[in-house]
Amino acid sequence: MNRISFALAATTMLAAPAMMATAPALAQDKPVNLKISLWVPAQHPLFPAYKAWGESIEKASGGTIKSTMFPAEQLGKAFDHYDMAKDGIADVVYVNPGYQPGRFPVIAAGQIPLTFKDGRTGTKALDTWYRKYAAAEMKDTKYCFSYIHSPGSLHSRKKVTTPADMKGMKVRPAQSTIGELVSKSGGTNVQASAPEARDMLERGVADAIFFPWGSMFLFGIEKAVKFHIDEPLYATVFTTNINPRVYAQMSDAQKKVIDDHCTTEWAEKVAGPWSDYEAAGVAKMKALSDHEVYKLTPEQIGEWKKVVGELRTSWAAGVTKAGVDANAAASELEATLTKMGAGF
Repeated sequence: MNRISFALAATTMLAAPAMMATAPALAQDKPVNLKISLWVPAQHPLFPAYKAWGESIEKASGGTIKSTMFPAEQLGKAFDHYDMAKDGIADVVYVNPGYQPGRFPVIAAGQIPLTFKDGRTGTKALDTWYRKYAAAEMKDTKYCFSYIHSPGSLHSRKKVTTPADMKGMKVRPAQSTIGELVSKSGGTNVQASAPEARDMLERGVADAIFFPWGSMFLFGIEKAVKFHIDEPLYATVFTTNINPRVYAQMSDAQKKVIDDHCTTEWAEKVAGPWSDYEAAGVAKMKALSDHEVYKLTPEQIGEWKKVVGELRTSWAAGVTKAGVDANAAASELEATLTKMGAGF
């Protein structure tokens, strides 16, 4: 599916009116214009999804809550987006909690490899589970919802089947937990933005990259690597956060509209089309005759799970330090994954 048809499909799916529990905001409510900041470009699948989300809010509020989109880091760097919502630089933001390791330890459970089998059920499970912890962990903002993309994998210039194969390799990690995995496996982490990744690989600055499948083609990275593990190795977690003062100044009816758009259902609507886009990249990669896309044996997966066990221990230590019962949080996530059929 090309970018134009994808964008149209995402907008069509999301533009349907949200199911409302109360009447729309009254026309006499004070007008609000939300600044929605995305650090991805307008060509990214998330842009039409958030645009449709904003349009649904406008319709449900009787036109009193409008929104303006600011993609491509127009209002600030990707790393700063959580604080942009906290400080009022933007009203609604797209956050990658993993950009600030240690600041949001609980939600980092979703970054541990071999957790989710797909993006849609994974998003439903993540958001359902995290709502219990979001108010405390992200107390500087109004938490709206969280989601993941369709799980990505390792794409490399030489074949890798176990973590031990990364020893001595230079790897671009997808997020902080994957960075820890690379280090524990004897590899070296090389940081680069998505647009820089292809050049980095072609010049030999990196040997491998953890990346979602569809975006490999979006950024032309498939031209720089030939080997791809066909397993849902990892996911990156994202959240949508709102400036608390903007929300506090809204009428009760307007707040209800926002609340009705900050749900697990909306997390699925916003992230679902992106997840489908990324998942479709697997078949697209398999169609390339000069690429090798391969499954891992149970024994090889077992080697990955050994390192994942160490990562879970590290995660639990960080969560405990933050004053949260790590065992309870992990058990709740596991139960939610099982209930929704979302686990690896």
